[in-house]
Parts: sequence; structure tokens; C-alpha cells
Amino acid sequence: MLKKQLTRSDYFVIAANLIPVYGVLFEGWSAKEVFLVYCLETILVGIFNLIKMGIVTSVRKTDTWYNGPSRTQQHGLFFMFFFLIHYGMFVAIQMGIFFGVSGIAPDGGINVFSFFYKWPQLLSKDAYYMLAGFIISYGFSMIYNFILSGQYRTVSLMHLMFQPYIRIFIQQFTVIVGSMFLSFGAGKIFIVLFAAIKIFFEAFVDYEGILNKQMSVLKNEEKKEA
Repeated sequence: MLKKQLTRSDYFVIAANLIPVYGVLFEGWSAKEVFLVYCLETILVGIFNLIKMGIVTSVRKTDTWYNGPSRTQQHGLFFMFFFLIHYGMFVAIQMGIFFGVSGIAPDGGINVFSFFYKWPQLLSKDAYYMLAGFIISYGFSMIYNFILSGQYRTVSLMHLMFQPYIRIFIQQFTVIVGSMFLSFGAGKIFIVLFAAIKIFFEAFVDYEGILNKQMSVLKNEEKKEA
């Protein structure tokens, strides 16, 4: 499950996750804002994944859709729409629990729906630095590991569609637990543990290898049926 060697993009991920730790411990950043940016990172992951799926769709219009034992060819826009709805549900659940537990905006009239156009009101300049770090990290990873490597020519849309979920399950769990710590005023303590757990799972766990094995199983089953 662990990577044998870290890539350049992994080091960007580590650096991006250390920025909030430094800010909270030494620069007086708000722990609540840091966790809010981590919630926004979940949205960033989905946006960058949609961009990847759009790039693949521009090169290869259709791909194989696996639905149990059946296999059909679907347009790339179908994959993108399905991901947008399904992933959006995960984001909505995370946001709902986060706002309910953390109390980050009790009187701001902000909920899971209004959050998408009111979130700038909740962030300071420091939080924008952190958000910029994540944007640079994911942007570099997409350019270096996806475009320049030529992965966009060979990766399946089904693979891309499921790519964020293992990481997001872990991130959602830690964000929700972290929001509970916020309600008890222990944000600074938890942010260190949170960042350490997040760095381990994002930089050192070989998600691509795990997902590739699962996709290989599906393809082998398809060959046997053929």
C-alpha cells in the first residue's frame, strides 16, 4: 500500500500541508479557518478531477462504463456528470456536518448551500495563502503527473472517476473529527495530528497502485466474458 519512492508532486503535497501547521503554531492563524480551507480542499480535488476528465474526453470521446456485470460505452460527459452529482453529495454531507459541529458561522446565515458563494467572507488573508498552496500543489501534480507524463492518453474515465474517493473518505473523517476538537477549543493541538495523518495518507499511500489493481480485476473479468 505504500509508495516505494516519493515524486516531486508528493513533496509539493507535504509542503502545502505544512503551511497551515506553521501558520497556526507560529503566526497566530485561526484553527477554524484552517479547517475551513481543508473543507475547500475537498472541493478543489473535485474541480481538478473534473478538469482531468474533460481533458481525457477531448482526446477520447467515449469510454467503458462498468455497471456490475454489464459493460457499455458512454460519452465522457456522462462520466463527468455522474461524478459531479455523486461527488457533490459527499461534499454536501461533509459541509453539513462541519458547520453543525464546529460552530464556525453560527450567526452568519451560512449553511451548506449558501457556503458556495459566501465562503470568502469566512477567510482571512492568511487562509488565502493556505488555499493558494493547495491550488499550486494540485495544479503541479496535474501538469507533471497527468499531462506531461502522457497519462491522459491512456487512463480510463472510470479510473479517474473513482480516483479521489479513497483519499476523500480519509479527509472527510479527519475534518469531521477536527471540527469536534474545534468545538472544545483544542484546534491547535489537533491541527498538528491532522496534518501528520493527512501527509501520510496523501503522500505515502499508493492510491494509484490500489486503484490500478481494482481496475485490472474489472478488465480481466471483461476479457473472460468476451
